[in-house]
Order: sequence, then structure tokens, then C-alpha cells
Amino acid sequence: MPLLILLFVGLPLTEIYFLIQVGSEIGALPTILLSILTAVIGAWLVRYQGFGVLMRVRELLDRGEVPAIELMDGALILAAGLFLILPGFLTDSLGFLLLIPPLRRRLIERYIRIQPVNTQAPGEVRTETRVRVIEGEFRRDD
Repeated sequence: MPLLILLFVGLPLTEIYFLIQVGSEIGALPTILLSILTAVIGAWLVRYQGFGVLMRVRELLDRGEVPAIELMDGALILAAGLFLILPGFLTDSLGFLLLIPPLRRRLIERYIRIQPVNTQAPGEVRTETRVRVIEGEFRRDD
């Protein structure tokens, strides 16, 4: 509950404070234009990186692999887009940080553990490795 109060009350108050401070230094109109500029640049970056993640997801699905990491990467890009759309410099900073691919990857790796899938039954001893055999006919036409 305190986290929600901090999120829904503390974050907007902090954003208002920073907007007032920046506005008093550079003026109201430049502050508004700067906020709009960060939203436009952020939306472009989110779109660009989002399409990149979408292509990686398609490639993995075509190979029959599960795109779990890429889906989490896409979710963080979506969160970055939400932060960048919200007016304020603190949320814009968080949004731009989430758009840095190595930081996103470290964040994903920090909160999940990637483990190999175990397909054998409990107590079963694997004596041979599985080999994938594709049978077919071949004919060469020159």
C-alpha cells in the first residue's frame, strides 16, 4: 500500500516540483516545449525499438523457440513509452533509461533466472542424446 501511495501521490508531486524549478529557470514556454520534445523523441525511439523486438520475436517463433526474453524486453519498451508520454522530467529520465538495451537486458536478467527445460521424467536416467532425423527423398535436376 505505501508503494501505491508513493507512486500515485509522490511521483506527481515530485514531477510538479521539477517542472516549477525548470520553468522558473528557463521560462514556462521553453519548459512546455522541452516536455513535448522529449515525448516526441521518446515516441520515435519506442517505435523504432519496438519494431526491432517484434522482428526478433517473429524470428524466434519461426524457429520454434519461445521468445520469453524478447517479450519482457517489449514490455519494458512499453513501460518506457508510458513514462515518456507522461509530462515531467523524472518520468522522462526513467523512460530514456529503459530505452538503453544493455540496461534493459540487465534488468531482465536481474529479476529472472533462465533455466534449461528438463524434458525427462523424475528418476529417469538419460542414456542417449536425442537426434532429430528428417527423412525425405532427394533428386538433382541439372
